[in-house]
Amino acid sequence: MSRIRIFDAAEPTRVVVERATHADIATELARIGVRFEQWQANAPLAPGASQDEVIAAYRGDIDRLMADGGYRAVDVISLDAGHPQKDALRQKFLSEHSHSEDEIRFFVAGSGLFTLHVDGRVYEVLCEAGDLISVPAGTTHWFDMGPQPHFIAIRLFTNPGGWVANFTGSEIAAGFPRYERGQALPS
Repeated sequence: MSRIRIFDAAEPTRVVVERATHADIATELARIGVRFEQWQANAPLAPGASQDEVIAAYRGDIDRLMADGGYRAVDVISLDAGHPQKDALRQKFLSEHSHSEDEIRFFVAGSGLFTLHVDGRVYEVLCEAGDLISVPAGTTHWFDMGPQPHFIAIRLFTNPGGWVANFTGSEIAAGFPRYERGQALPS
């Protein structure tokens, strides 16, 4: 179940706000300029579906997003527990960073934990199949796929080169909870 928890950045063990309905999550994130929507993620995809098959299954949604946001490139990131570089990729995404363009992700399967660092607060957003999140350019954040990742997400870009991170060098992410898929997240 999708969820948001908000922390004071100086107190990573104390949850200030916790919400679990999509409407409440969207409201909390809208306050910091983040788009969060629930879409249908029910296109029939076989396990191990290729990038082209995933894009074809969601072509209508992708085209609408591309037209609305001026995006010029789309790809699919798909990771599972058997991926040979899962540990290295997890570590890369766990470092606080920002992008010079919006980061758009539509989860068509599985889950992951987006954590945003904005104005002295940390917004931990558990995204699951059907969730669309759009993190504005310049927003510092990190992403945790967990030690046994399982997710497929469509990514949209204005830069045809795709995902480019500007790492902050901050250690803030190390002080906040990690995503352990299949286990209850700490309350």
